[in-house]
Amino acid sequence: MAGEPPRPVVIRGARVLDLSADDGMSAPVDIAVADGVIAEVAPAGSAERPGDEVIEAAGSLAMPGLVNAHFHSSGTFNRGLVDNLPLELFMLYELPPFDFGPFPAELYRARVLLGAIEMLKTGVTAVLDDPIYSPEPTEEAIDAVMGAYRDCGIRATAGIYLPNTPEHSWFPYIRELLPADALERLEREPVPDTDAVMAVHEAFVERWDGAAGGRLRCALSCSAPQRATEDYMTRLHDLAVRRRLPFVLHVYESKVQRVAGEVLYGKSLIRHVRDLGALDERTAIAHAVWVDADDVADIASAGAVVVHSPSGNLRCGSGIMPWRALRDAGVTVALCTDEATVEDTSSLWNAGRLAALLHKIDHPDFTTWPTAAEILEAMTAAGARAMGLESELGAIRAGARADIILLDLDGPVYTPFVNLINHLVYGEDGRSVWLVMVDGRVVVRDGRVLTVDEGAVRAEVRELMPEWLRAIGPAAEWAKRLHPAFEEVIRRCAVQDVGMNRWAGDEGTWLAAGRPGWRRERGEP
Repeated sequence: MAGEPPRPVVIRGARVLDLSADDGMSAPVDIAVADGVIAEVAPAGSAERPGDEVIEAAGSLAMPGLVNAHFHSSGTFNRGLVDNLPLELFMLYELPPFDFGPFPAELYRARVLLGAIEMLKTGVTAVLDDPIYSPEPTEEAIDAVMGAYRDCGIRATAGIYLPNTPEHSWFPYIRELLPADALERLEREPVPDTDAVMAVHEAFVERWDGAAGGRLRCALSCSAPQRATEDYMTRLHDLAVRRRLPFVLHVYESKVQRVAGEVLYGKSLIRHVRDLGALDERTAIAHAVWVDADDVADIASAGAVVVHSPSGNLRCGSGIMPWRALRDAGVTVALCTDEATVEDTSSLWNAGRLAALLHKIDHPDFTTWPTAAEILEAMTAAGARAMGLESELGAIRAGARADIILLDLDGPVYTPFVNLINHLVYGEDGRSVWLVMVDGRVVVRDGRVLTVDEGAVRAEVRELMPEWLRAIGPAAEWAKRLHPAFEEVIRRCAVQDVGMNRWAGDEGTWLAAGRPGWRRERGEP
């Protein structure tokens, strides 16, 4: 993506998505683009100038590029890895505590490129990535991730998923359940101090924030409140404020985490973050499933963003996020695919459709269900807000960055044509996207990525996979050994009264009765 700036472009004759219009779109217009910015949106036939490159778009819908507001590129090779496991067991197999890594830089690069190609081809022009480095981030691995984003042409804001407390330090009951040798080894594992982890973040920000002409930015992530010491979370948030960067937290994805907050702090994790001064408009909260009414009020008052992961919440059985309660409180809710382990296609269209459908079983009052327009907002403008780029992305208007996608309205999704907004949310899967522009450059045309060799990337992935599978073998053995202890934690937390239920099942048949096990015990058919 280096070289001379592209010459001015005019997208001629497109209809622009307009959620306020009766038919969901504008009359045909020309969209003039120069220096990576939308210079003008004018009636069709009026914006072209001598020397402009013209993209004929009659019969196409132009809309702002989709924003994947929470992603773990590090999970791309784990597609299909596990099924039917709750979050804590899911993560145990995906990210075991021992004998996992280090991995070569080319692995990190290939994972980013594979995921970015998939996103770009379906219309995602911007992503907020929270890559996990095993066992720790190195300069080579970080540069591989950021270099891949630079080369593929997507707009990326990336952090470093970097907790500084061991997992067993916050899990309720885990010390009494782990095998003795495992607990002893966990106790011996080195835990980086705050100065060390802050040095990693600071060097990362200095090197990469604003790279590629501003297309690459940095975010800051300590993973989650329970995985970070108070001084670390406070200092990291201070750095986010100073550098005007997103501050990413995973909060209340599971009921175990709800119980953990009470055990650790005697209060909500959201209240803990708020009391530390780390909950504000820069805070992007992933998941927020097990939030209560006070948490929702605190999030709204702080101006923080919630990023909804319907695929992740469904895949891990984590529960149903209170969509309408958050929206009614004024909270901006964005959407994400999370990672390929839980949304195998990395398609934000799939996440949008799931979100639109999932919350229809949340409440019998159909007036509380998400509207298709709200889902489209969550896929675009709300995602831009999570990235701290709401003034630059999420709309097609003069002065916005030229992150634009064109969809063919002559395809089967739109035939017969009845309601554009409904068609987009419930029928579109990305196959209608025929052109993708990021920062004024065309990066996908007619289904082909123009910035990197997709075939070469896939070939490299196939070459890397056997070694990857061999490398995760010892870690998988540790996961199997620790599985019974982690499962028992989940069982105990599942039957605790936390004042709410976020599962769709009838809790009266087993949860409220306080049964220590599941309906179907392990080993039964």
